[in-house]
Amino acid sequence: MNIIEYADREMLVMNVANKLAGKLKSALSGNDRVSFAVPGGSTPGPIFEMLSATDLDWSRVDVMLTDERWVDADDPLSNARLVREHLLNDRAAAAQFIPFFRPGLSPGEGAEVVAPSLTDHVPISVLLLGMGDDMHTASLFPGDRSLPDALAADAPLLCPVYPEGQPTARVTLPAHVLDGALNKHLVIFGDEKRAALERAQGLSPEEAPIASVLDEIEVYWAA
Repeated sequence: MNIIEYADREMLVMNVANKLAGKLKSALSGNDRVSFAVPGGSTPGPIFEMLSATDLDWSRVDVMLTDERWVDADDPLSNARLVREHLLNDRAAAAQFIPFFRPGLSPGEGAEVVAPSLTDHVPISVLLLGMGDDMHTASLFPGDRSLPDALAADAPLLCPVYPEGQPTARVTLPAHVLDGALNKHLVIFGDEKRAALERAQGLSPEEAPIASVLDEIEVYWAA
C-alpha cells in the first residue's frame, strides 16, 4: 500500500483523474479492450466528471461497477445512475457500460445471470475503490452474513449481499476479483477514514474488508 497525500480535495481530484487516464491509456496500448471498475457514492463524482473529458479511445473501454444497489437504474440510489450522470458523458460517452441490475429478478438470480458475462472483463485493467468509515469497500461489509461467501477464493464473479442496516440488497464483485485487478486505486477523504485505513492494516478481511485489497494499492488521501 502506497499513500499519497494531497493538500486539498480539489488537487486530489485533478491528479487522480489524470492518474486514472494514464493507466487506462497504458492498458489500451497493449490490449484491444480494457475494463474499468468504479464505485458508487458521492466521492468519485468530481473525479468522474474530470475523467470523462479525457482524450482516449473510450470506445474500447468497458465500464462496470464494483457494486450495485438492487434498484432500477433510474432510482436515486442506483450507482449506475451516478456513473451515467457523471462519467459516461463527453468523450467517455463512447464507453461500453456493463449494468448489473436485472428487473424482475432477485439479487441472487441477477448475480447468477450477470456473473458469466464478466469472464471476459477480468482481470480488471483499472480499479477505483472507495471505503467507508466501517472499513467496508464495494459492498463487502464487516459483520454481514454474506461476507464469507464474497471473500471466498472461489466466489462467483458477482455476489448477492444483504447488509443489515442498508436500505436495499446489493450485488458486489468479490474480494478476489477486486484484489486481482492489474491497477488498484483507493480514494479517501478525512482524518476518520485515514485512521480507519491504518487500523485495517492490522485486521483480517472479515473484520475490515478493505484489508483484502491493500496489497500493491495506490491510496489517495486529502483531509
